[in-house]
Amino acid sequence: MKKIFLLPLSFLTISCQVTETIHLNADGSGTIEIVGLREENSYMILARENYSKENVYRDTSYVFGDYIKKHHETFSRTPLADQNIFLKYSQVKIHKKESSYEKEFRTTITQNFQKASAIVDLYKTEEYANDIKNNYALTAEEHYYKVCYDYNENRFNRIVTISDTLEQQKQIEKIEKFKAKNKGYKLVQKYVLNYYFPRKIQSFSNSLAEISSDKKSLKLELPLLESLQNPIITNLEVVLEPETIN
Repeated sequence: MKKIFLLPLSFLTISCQVTETIHLNADGSGTIEIVGLREENSYMILARENYSKENVYRDTSYVFGDYIKKHHETFSRTPLADQNIFLKYSQVKIHKKESSYEKEFRTTITQNFQKASAIVDLYKTEEYANDIKNNYALTAEEHYYKVCYDYNENRFNRIVTISDTLEQQKQIEKIEKFKAKNKGYKLVQKYVLNYYFPRKIQSFSNSLAEISSDKKSLKLELPLLESLQNPIITNLEVVLEPETIN
């Protein structure tokens, strides 16, 4: 049976900050970057004596399309529908650094896009790479939510939908057990959205978001575990001021 990597149960995730940054251009193109950074003080609390025993150094970078070529033999054996999904990730770039010597554990995933609706669900990138390498079918995945984006005229949307409520409930229960076990520890577990726009922001849907002084960017910071238990809270709609015609 395939061993599933589940985001909520990873020490790298439950003791880290995840930051999603989008730069949107006037023509609707732009870049998106997702960074998962292990927060060392929090991880040290969780790992206890094992923290000082770490002995690893890996620094790897690749483009998803090149990864497909590297593992073309297994890729070619996957169902055509799965291949079409993987190919949408072709231009996605991945940089992963794990250094117990520098105490830096960081994963950076980036994509350039021509339109917001072309942004893939980057949170699945590494797992999809693992699927290609090991010839796993997407039907075996246990994802329980989907993330997509849209930009139409002056309205930008980050849209999260629950795809599997049963799997979501399993993750909720696992996270609750983690919370109970580590109650009292001050762990850094942040989920941050940083969005930059070509025009001033007129309104935004989440009252917790902070708008910049020039009104062209916003920051939304949420508790990571709550965001994993209920991904819907990361939904966001941003309305920009109408474009001025000279």
